[in-house]
Amino acid sequence: MMLKSYAADLHIHTALSPCAEDEMTPRNILRTARDRGLDLIAVTDHNSAENAGAVMKAANEFGVTVWPGMEVQTREEVHVVCLFDRLEPALAWQTEVHRHLPDLPNRPEYFGNQRIMDSEGRIVGENPRLLLTATGFSVEDVARRVEELGGVAIPAHVDRPSFSLLGTLGLIPAEPKFPALEISRRITPEEAVDKFPELNGRVLYKASDAHRLPEISEKRTVIFLAEPDLAEFRKACRREDGRRIIVQ
Repeated sequence: MMLKSYAADLHIHTALSPCAEDEMTPRNILRTARDRGLDLIAVTDHNSAENAGAVMKAANEFGVTVWPGMEVQTREEVHVVCLFDRLEPALAWQTEVHRHLPDLPNRPEYFGNQRIMDSEGRIVGENPRLLLTATGFSVEDVARRVEELGGVAIPAHVDRPSFSLLGTLGLIPAEPKFPALEISRRITPEEAVDKFPELNGRVLYKASDAHRLPEISEKRTVIFLAEPDLAEFRKACRREDGRRIIVQ
């Protein structure tokens, strides 16, 4: 089977995330991704997937594949990127995540706006609930439930001192067995392994965690796949039949 290379950024926030800029609209994100040579992106707002469908709807015009997802904050204060290749399971996961958030209101003047948008970037609502907080799920809960829903859970920015497995827990747990680990845009895999020897031998990829348009990655992570779906992504994480992940 013929493989194709996909330049990917699998961690991008929209204006739904209170810490993201209002410029992070569906079309602005897609235009920037296209102009930077990206083929595949994931929409990963904090504890919600409410803008993922809008970005997916606008994607055809820009020639970019969009995976819906979210960045879940666990009760241990660890960020885990949850990736899906269909909207329905992402929204099902959103329902569960929202049920496990504390009943706290967002304060836009302090945390920022939580804007729900259509594919044209028009504001169609605001999520009134505070998204920038921990859920009641553990790291293990997130990995298990996302897998049950057909998705993939990846610990986010493991090299960072906060909201990461290494920064918060001080280790990469033996269980669950994550297929890959995300490193931040400011470090190379070699630097990450040198700083954190426990990353040696792990499958690593780089993502931007973009909250502003200039932060969206250029061709930093390239994934070789037959199709841009999660079944192929899992094979790439296992380095199966030529599928692989290369960080440039």
